[in-house]
Amino acid sequence: MLAHYGLLVLILIAGVIYSISARKLTPAAALTGAIVACLVFAGAGYTGVAMMTTFFILGSAATSWQKHQKQDFANTEEHQGGRSAAQVLANAGVGGITGLLVLLFPAYTTIWILMMAASFASATADTLSSELGTIYGRRFFNIITLKADQRGLDGVISMEGILLGLGGSCVVAILYTIGFGWSNSSFIWIMIAGTIGNLTDSALGALLERRGYLGNNTVNFLNTLMAALVMLLIYLI
Repeated sequence: MLAHYGLLVLILIAGVIYSISARKLTPAAALTGAIVACLVFAGAGYTGVAMMTTFFILGSAATSWQKHQKQDFANTEEHQGGRSAAQVLANAGVGGITGLLVLLFPAYTTIWILMMAASFASATADTLSSELGTIYGRRFFNIITLKADQRGLDGVISMEGILLGLGGSCVVAILYTIGFGWSNSSFIWIMIAGTIGNLTDSALGALLERRGYLGNNTVNFLNTLMAALVMLLIYLI
C-alpha cells in the first residue's frame, strides 16, 4: 500500500511541476488539483486518477488547439496564466467528493465510482464540445430555442460539438471499464450521463449564465453534478 501511495506522490509532484511550468494551472490550482487527485485515488485508485488526468490532458489540448481562431468569438480570458483553483474544483470537485464518499460509505463503492466516472465524462465532454465544436462546427444554434445563434456564446451548440463531446465521454468510459472490468451497461451509462451533463451545461449557459445569474465555474460544477446524479438515478432504476 505504501508503494502505491509513493508512486502516487511521484505522479502528483510531476503533475504539479509540469502544470505550473507549462502555465496550465496556477500554483494554487495545481495544489488544489493534487488534493482532489488524492481523494479520487482514495476512492477509485489509479483508474480514478487516470480519468481525472485524461480530462486534464484532453481539456488542455482542446483549449490550446487552434487558439488563434477562437480569439474572435470565444472568451479565452479564463485560460490566461493557467486555470485557477476555483476552475479545478468546478470541473473535478464532484470527482473528489465521490472519492470521499467511498471512504465514508464503502458499502456503496460501486455507485460512488460510477458517479465519479460520469462527472469526469461530463467535464471532458463539455470541454471538448465547446473548445473543438467552435472550430469544427458548421451550424450553430441555441440549445433552448433551437434557432441559429452566434458560435462561442453561452448555450450555443453544434452537432459536431455534441459528437466531439460524446467522444470525450467515451474515452472516460473506456478507462473505467479497463480499470473495473468491461460492462456494456456501465460503458453506455457513463456516456449517457456525461452527455446529459454536457447538454445541461449548455442549457444553464443559455438560460442563466448568459444573463449573468450564474458564473462559468458554477455552471461547470453543476454540469458534473448533474451527470453524477443522472448516473445515480440510472443505477437505482
